[in-house]
Amino acid sequence: MDVNGVSAIVSGGASGLGLATAKNLLERGARVTIFDLNEDLGEALASELNCSFLKVDVTDGQSVESALETVLLEHGDVRVLVNCAGVATGQKTTSKGIAHSLEDFERTVKINLVGTFNCVRVVANQMALQETVNGEERGVIVNTASVAAFDGQVGQAAYSASKGGVAAMTLPLARDLASHGIRVMTIAPGIFKTPMLAGLPPQVQDSLAASIPFPSRLADPDEYAALVLHICENAMLNGETIRLDGAIRLAPR
Repeated sequence: MDVNGVSAIVSGGASGLGLATAKNLLERGARVTIFDLNEDLGEALASELNCSFLKVDVTDGQSVESALETVLLEHGDVRVLVNCAGVATGQKTTSKGIAHSLEDFERTVKINLVGTFNCVRVVANQMALQETVNGEERGVIVNTASVAAFDGQVGQAAYSASKGGVAAMTLPLARDLASHGIRVMTIAPGIFKTPMLAGLPPQVQDSLAASIPFPSRLADPDEYAALVLHICENAMLNGETIRLDGAIRLAPR
């Protein structure tokens, strides 16, 4: 699918991987709407990048449905959905006699997994009603998992479970939506230089970079965005999770 001129939604698009993706899509001519909870940052970016911003809680059905209605009015049929909204948490199952917070586990799964599915179900339902753009496709959906879905570290039970769920639903979603001409892919990023990691001390960043076989550096969010674009353009990519990680396999800790 050629993204030039199409309407695209990027959840979690106000920072990190989502922001890089929004910028890349805009550079290629897409009409981008950012879904995010950070209203101040989102509005500033909308003005700076000449895109749209909507304050959206991805875990709330009505919030996503209302936002989609606005997107349809402003930009027309949605052809691309990229889900980057998520949180990273760390907590052992039990530590010093204290059990893992059930509330924290549920919150992580609700944002990362349920939030992703919520956006998929609402947007895919609309995509299925649209005309095809090239005789065969109606839309492309790209979700974000993590390498922690496959080799989660100590303290990542909640995070790995949430991202593992995103990876696991990729194929059934693609099969569900195949008859509608909608593709579903997932990217499992490794260690990227997002705002969270950029705030770590240089020696910690260097240590993380050294753990990546090749290239031995922190990945750039633009590299994630480039893969999103390729997924959009390559019609045979469907129902698969791609590790984007420089061949890293996470150690236990």
